[in-house]
Amino acid sequence: MTATKFCLALAGLAFSAAAAFAQQAVFKPAVVYDLGGKFDKSFNEGVHMGAEKFKKDTGTEYRDFEPQNDAQREQALRRFARDGYSPIVAVGFSQETALKKVAEEFPNIKFAIIDAVVEKPNVQSIVFKEHEGSFLVGLLAARASKTGKVGFVGGMDIPLIRKFACGYVQGVKYANKDAEVFQNMTGTTGAAWNDPVKGGELAKGQISRGADVIYHAAGGTGVGVLRAAADAGKLGIGVDSNQNGLHPGKVLTSMVKRVDVATYNAFDQAKKGTFKSGLQVLGLAEDGVAWALDDHNKSLITADMKAAADKAAADIKSGAIKVHDYMSDSKCPM
Repeated sequence: MTATKFCLALAGLAFSAAAAFAQQAVFKPAVVYDLGGKFDKSFNEGVHMGAEKFKKDTGTEYRDFEPQNDAQREQALRRFARDGYSPIVAVGFSQETALKKVAEEFPNIKFAIIDAVVEKPNVQSIVFKEHEGSFLVGLLAARASKTGKVGFVGGMDIPLIRKFACGYVQGVKYANKDAEVFQNMTGTTGAAWNDPVKGGELAKGQISRGADVIYHAAGGTGVGVLRAAADAGKLGIGVDSNQNGLHPGKVLTSMVKRVDVATYNAFDQAKKGTFKSGLQVLGLAEDGVAWALDDHNKSLITADMKAAADKAAADIKSGAIKVHDYMSDSKCPM
C-alpha cells in the first residue's frame, strides 16, 4: 500500500468513526408533545410535569416541542435525533407512523412512545389500561348521580377513546344497572383535542337531557366540559392529570393516567443505562391508572363511595372483576 493510499484509508476510518460517534446516543432527553399543547391541563401536561420533575430532581435540562400540525411530528422527531437527543419521548398514538420511520433511521437513539406500540429495538412502548381506571370513575359517577343519568365526552373518535368510554359505562352499570349514559365525541381530527367551546356545548347538551355527572377524555377540549358542568351546578370528572383543582367542589374526581411517571422513568432509565425497549402495559396493579382523592373533592366522596371504589379496584387487580377492553375486539358489552 502506498503512503497516499494508507493516509486515505486512515482518513476513511476516521470519518467512519466520527459518523458512528455522531450516531451514538448520549443522554440528552427530549419530548415531542401531541396536538393540543403542553399546557392542556390533561394528557400533554402530565408528560410535561414528569419531565419537569426529572429536571428538578436531577438538574438535567431537556428540550421539548409542541407540534401545530400532523407533519411537524416527524420533522421534530428527526431533528431531535439528528441533534443527538436521547431518549426522545413521543407523546400520543398519532406519532406511531412517524416514529417507526425515525427510529429506523437512528438505531442508536433511544425513543419512548406513549399510547402506541412501535416494535423497534430502540423503542420503549408504553400503554395503559385506561378501561380499568375509567371503570372506577364510572362507578363513582353512578353513586354520585341523583338523576341516574351521566355523560361522557370524548375527544377524537378513535378506538383508544372508545376504550375510556366503554370502561366508564361498565363502571356505571356495575353500580347502577338502570343508569343511562350519554356519549358524544368531539370530532375526527386532531383539532378535537383542543376545542373547549365544543366540549362545553356537548356537555350542556347532555345536561339538558338530565346528566348530572360528566366524564371527559378529551384533552384540552375537556376544560370546556368541566367548566360547563361546574357552571350548571353539576359534576365533572377529569382525566389523565388530576383536574380536581380546576373547579374545586365541582369535579367529582379525575381518572389519573400516570404519563408523568412513564416520562420520568424513561428519562431516568436512559440516564442510568437501564432503558429497555419493548412493551410496558400499566394498569391498576402497576399504579399506572387511578382515581384522584384530595382536598378539592373529598367533600364529594362519601365513605361508602370510597369503600366501593376501593373494593372494585381490589377485585379488578385480583381478576374477580374483568373490565372489557374495547380495543381487544372493537366492541363494548354495555
